[in-house]
Amino acid sequence: MLEATLWGLVAAGSLLLGALVAIRRPPHKRILGLTMAFGSGVLLSAVSFELVEEASRLGGGSGGVLFGLFAGAAAFTLGDVTIGRFEHRRTKGMSGYHAQASGLTIVLGALLDGIPETAVLGLTVLQTGGVGVAMLTAVFISNIPEGVAATAALIDGGWKRGAVIRLWLLVTLVCALAAGLGYVLLDGASAGTLAFVYSFAGGAVLTMLATSMMPEAFEMAGRAVGFITVFGFFIAYAIHLFEG
Repeated sequence: MLEATLWGLVAAGSLLLGALVAIRRPPHKRILGLTMAFGSGVLLSAVSFELVEEASRLGGGSGGVLFGLFAGAAAFTLGDVTIGRFEHRRTKGMSGYHAQASGLTIVLGALLDGIPETAVLGLTVLQTGGVGVAMLTAVFISNIPEGVAATAALIDGGWKRGAVIRLWLLVTLVCALAAGLGYVLLDGASAGTLAFVYSFAGGAVLTMLATSMMPEAFEMAGRAVGFITVFGFFIAYAIHLFEG
């Protein structure tokens, strides 16, 4: 369990790394957009080849994959709407509301996909005795632009640096704990349950990408994000092929 927790800490720790980068040297708007585009491509690859593909293999045509996808999408949407309403009431009449809500939306996405993803990392350690390199790399790489983008948006929306660091520390620790719990709780779980865990993460990630990261990346950096997104997808896919 300790090994699984440590790998979860490594994977989720890149969120904090991205936050520290954004705090130390806030990126130019265009650079931030291109960074978000690269992360979006990596996440799209992870959803396709590490989450949904694996869920389909385990689910064997059952409805668990479909249910998991829409459950993940629904959970993210509900959380996103709740965050939006809460921030609107708390910051009504203040500038920076959009940036602040956007940052919390990305944090929510990181949490909703990070928990099942790191739980799966823990399960991989249990089943194989080692961590999946492709999955670990995809999670680690994609977390950095998520951390950068969300931190930049939160600071622009009025958050103090210390509060942002504490927020990411909490998210990182929750994800690390999820890896340890995945090692323990998913031991002996049915294929249908595992398929749901994988597809839930996929649904949450896709919804976050469609509603937050990709639209904002395009707004910040223009049409260049298309090429950069494909490049991110290619890098993650190449890692997947290398491990396979």
